[in-house]
Amino acid sequence: MEADLSATPDLWQRIQESAAALAARGFPRPSVGMVLGTGLGRLGEAIRLTAEARFEEIPHFARSTVESHAGRLLAGELAGVPVLAMQGRLHMYEGYSLPQVTFPVRVMRALGAEVLILSNAAGGLNPLFATGDLMLVDDHLNLMGDNPLRGPNDDRLGPRFPDMSEPYDRRLLALAEATALEARLPVRRGVLAALCGPALETRAEYRFLRQAGADAVTMSSVPEAIVGVHGGMRVLGISVITDMCLPDALQPLDIAKVIRVANEAEPRLSRLVELILSDFEPAPALEKRGRASPRRREP
Repeated sequence: MEADLSATPDLWQRIQESAAALAARGFPRPSVGMVLGTGLGRLGEAIRLTAEARFEEIPHFARSTVESHAGRLLAGELAGVPVLAMQGRLHMYEGYSLPQVTFPVRVMRALGAEVLILSNAAGGLNPLFATGDLMLVDDHLNLMGDNPLRGPNDDRLGPRFPDMSEPYDRRLLALAEATALEARLPVRRGVLAALCGPALETRAEYRFLRQAGADAVTMSSVPEAIVGVHGGMRVLGISVITDMCLPDALQPLDIAKVIRVANEAEPRLSRLVELILSDFEPAPALEKRGRASPRRREP
């Protein structure tokens, strides 16, 4: 396991070293960074690749130990947009600290990505949801017992106290909803709760999460969203509801079924992401059409 990447004064240097190593391997400047979660890595196959590397080949990256995560970093074009995609991610439950888990997002930002698209498998808590639904993340509950920004802050990476009133960019959410409507791709919208895992939640915990306002629960994405916001990125989160976590009708979870449901939903997720990227236009054109601009908000 790599050394703990806490927010120490040398974190900036480690990020620069990783970014420089990737640039030397032919990784171009991306506009969009993506993290592809459990069962969703096949979206990476749609990328017109220009460069790729395994996590363990990149300086200061931790190794992915989860079987359903390929652990590769892919660079290329998707729908004509330069992207940098993690095919698989790192998790707190693997024994990594949150600075380690989110380090690849830091590197994406250092290479130039201004937008961050996060995907994950999640358990559904809202009884109106169904297995296989796509949920656009409107907000989150960080219940992982830690925060990736804990420790000394490096102002070169972001502010000491980043504002989290809008962790998921409203214009990207509107763009995603409008795109899904035009493509007749049903989507939900809701609050995502994140717990550290790897044990699944009890009936009492699912009941608590629902009462707290969560529509879905996962073991990832939220730390990456926090670091994305800290670094000035505009974040879009999409969850695949792979199982229903209704406390009064709870069934034992089959992880193989979770992965199968994610795989079955992946073509719809891929299509939605590609259509969102293909809609990236200058702000004035989108505003005239009443659509949400993916451009950075002006101060």
